[in-house]
Amino acid sequence: MCPSRRQTVALISFVALVASACSSGQASPSPASAVPSATTAGAATVQVTLQEWAVVPASSSAVAGQLTFQVRNSGPADVHEFVVLKTDLDPGSLPVDANGAVTESGTGIEVIDEIEDIPVGETQDLTVALTAGKYVLLCNIYSVDEKEAHYKLGMRVAFDVQ
Repeated sequence: MCPSRRQTVALISFVALVASACSSGQASPSPASAVPSATTAGAATVQVTLQEWAVVPASSSAVAGQLTFQVRNSGPADVHEFVVLKTDLDPGSLPVDANGAVTESGTGIEVIDEIEDIPVGETQDLTVALTAGKYVLLCNIYSVDEKEAHYKLGMRVAFDVQ
């Protein structure tokens, strides 16, 4: 094959490759698509801020299925954890131990999952499969030095899944 014919075949092959990639049904990236979307790998995402002394989700509810919580500890001083409980109990009436931390094996509570010890300033993700029902998002750390149960100080919030 002569050089110009090889170049033509190479060019046609390249154009065919580009055309097949462009026709995959996916839109090409735009500047707006650089912003994180509401889903990550098929899971809806809820941003949550942990702070002294609150758990603040960007939304108070979600649709049943895979859900990713993006949890940021905004401090300002304490390490926090993020616990997802399924329960019909009121968020402020969960069973607690003598220190005021939630008894995670208590009656009427199902621990779904958790992220332990999130340092101030860090963000960590937790992806869980949630069924319809009532949940509580909380920090269940008890500080021996400060004699503080984060749950008792208000680090809890109701979360509904439909």
